[in-house]
Amino acid sequence: MGKIFDPSLVKGRDWLHEFAQGPSVLVNKDFIRVYFSCRPHPDSSGQYTSFSAFVDLSRTPPFKVLRVSESPILKLGNLGEFDEFGTYPTSVLEYKGIVWAYYAGWTRCDSVPFNTAIGLAFSYDGGIRFEKSGTGPILPYSPDEPFVLSGPKIRRFNQRWYLFYIAGSRWVLNDAGSPEPVYKIRMAVSDDGFHWHKMNRNLISNVLEEDEAQASPDVFYANGRYHMFFSYRYSLDFRGKEKGYRIGYASSLDLLSWVRDDSKAGIDVSPDGWDSEMVSYPHVFEVDGKTYMFYLGNHVGRFGFGAAELVGEMN
Repeated sequence: MGKIFDPSLVKGRDWLHEFAQGPSVLVNKDFIRVYFSCRPHPDSSGQYTSFSAFVDLSRTPPFKVLRVSESPILKLGNLGEFDEFGTYPTSVLEYKGIVWAYYAGWTRCDSVPFNTAIGLAFSYDGGIRFEKSGTGPILPYSPDEPFVLSGPKIRRFNQRWYLFYIAGSRWVLNDAGSPEPVYKIRMAVSDDGFHWHKMNRNLISNVLEEDEAQASPDVFYANGRYHMFFSYRYSLDFRGKEKGYRIGYASSLDLLSWVRDDSKAGIDVSPDGWDSEMVSYPHVFEVDGKTYMFYLGNHVGRFGFGAAELVGEMN
């Protein structure tokens, strides 16, 4: 369906200069609210920060832009906190009139570029402003998951909370000697959304290589099974078309054992244009009887996100 939102067209917001990463939808009566992460210009040393924001779109294609948040939905953390330098990405769920947002907060490091953990925030005004549950992460590092906890996707199935996320497995050095993260898709469960039990296992098998990086697991239930769309890439040289992000697919009957079959993903890079090099960070949602996917294109969302419509049914 093409590109839906381009951050470069938004004026008057210095903190929103480029990128619209990790789209996550909240369906309202008269519009859909899409949360995403963006960046201002880099500082004098070339360092970025990232903020979370939203754009309101019409419920029906071509998803006309109605409003862009006037300010970031979350404040960055204070000195030394896990989200001091950014919040990316964010996943939302409305529960009993409150909008819950699980987000990855990141901080800068010395030996590697960054580290991330997963935080929680709440909105009591319909998802415009959020208050953090605390100054620390709700899903922190552990002996089995020592770094890079990110990409949260929150879901509720059968009266339980499920948090799908990624966890770093190791860092690998590229030809320039710079470290690149390798991460795998994992899951934690909870009875209240606060206290989490990690499964401590990778959910998706590799197809590219042992160090294949997997991200943005998006899960929904349809026709008797669970469906997961996610993105994956090579561990090195992934910033171009040859080894860049693609969207994969897997299905499960119990949320623990997944059968991967990327041929059923139904979407790939375009011959040319904004998504001709990579597609990633899929988010699937239903509105007005139709199923759509928002996803990122080249440069992992630097130029915005686009949409695709499901033809037929998931089975």
